[in-house]
Amino acid sequence: MSCWNVSERRIFSKLTTPYKVQLYLDALPYNIEELTRSPREMLRAGSAHCFDGALFAAAALAELGYPPLIVDLRSNGKDSDHILAVFQESGCWGAVAKSNFTGCRYRDPVFRSLRELVMSYFYIYFNLAGEKTLREYSQTFDLRKLKDVPWRTTSENLDPLSARLNAVRHFWLINKRQEKHLAPIDDRTFRGETLGLDPRGAHKVKNSKLMA
Repeated sequence: MSCWNVSERRIFSKLTTPYKVQLYLDALPYNIEELTRSPREMLRAGSAHCFDGALFAAAALAELGYPPLIVDLRSNGKDSDHILAVFQESGCWGAVAKSNFTGCRYRDPVFRSLRELVMSYFYIYFNLAGEKTLREYSQTFDLRKLKDVPWRTTSENLDPLSARLNAVRHFWLINKRQEKHLAPIDDRTFRGETLGLDPRGAHKVKNSKLMA
């Protein structure tokens, strides 16, 4: 914890499990600004979106002894992308994530592969028109590789990290034939997954079901 000040160490000392990290992120308002903050700046701001939330989660997981790993989830261009902080227990993958949607958050470490973990998000990864939009995921990106960027504590906007994450190898989840047969999200699932959603932080689409 050498890089953290006293108040930051006090916060991290309470986050003793990945799930407690998730609960901390859940309690924060969704960051609707188009900038990505370091964990230090996120704590000062008191809000988070998926990217700065994933950086914070990775930092918190690192304090627990896990490697600080993030994974990029790509949409079909009709939705926002999403970023997870991932961890392993007994060889199985779990995730911590900040999301504007209900289901795109925590996963218990029970998934035998990274793809299996990512597919658990597929059904509830949709835009406000009710279209399932998840298409790709990246291999893990180890934040320890960022020797030139003090990603835990910098006051600078970390949006440029997106380019590095985009350069990581990505894998397709479904093919074009499967894509043609995707059913829209039903109204009950839509209502449940958008519970508490801040529409200002959601990807803008035509025919939004929020107004239906």
